[in-house]
Amino acid sequence: MQKRYLEAGKIVGTHGIKGELRVEPWCDSPEFLMKFTTLYLNKGETRVRVVSSRVHKENLLMVLEGVDSVEKADTYRNKILYLNREDAALPQGHYFMQDLIGLEVFDADTFLYYGTLSRVMRTGANDVYQITAQDHKNYLIPAVPEFIGEIDLEKGKMLIRPIKGIFDDED
Repeated sequence: MQKRYLEAGKIVGTHGIKGELRVEPWCDSPEFLMKFTTLYLNKGETRVRVVSSRVHKENLLMVLEGVDSVEKADTYRNKILYLNREDAALPQGHYFMQDLIGLEVFDADTFLYYGTLSRVMRTGANDVYQITAQDHKNYLIPAVPEFIGEIDLEKGKMLIRPIKGIFDDED
């Protein structure tokens, strides 16, 4: 079952004296997180209204309703911000990283079980999926259409066509 509230970022500090929060985005980009006017704290239990936000370097500077001083802002330091998945529209073929973690990975042609998708790494050009096998070895595969077949979140499975040599030592 997919989580309703997804981790969107972490409040890592304050900015200035008027209550601005410095947020490290854990989603695609600061610009993606800027689209939300409502976010949540405490794993979705506490709703907070975003008054304003702006990109600053790799982070997002954000003002929350009722937070108007550096002292109030400092009480939010190290808190995790969540978004409601119903508020986010993803294009076809795009997924939340949190939904991908834990998928069982199989060969698209032979249905051989490779392991579990354990990590999604952002590399710039394309994401890279880390697959952890039952023997705890980790394998990396580029998250590009040539290698990723089908992703079925309902069944918790991903089908891939790996490059020869990734899962074996053959030439």
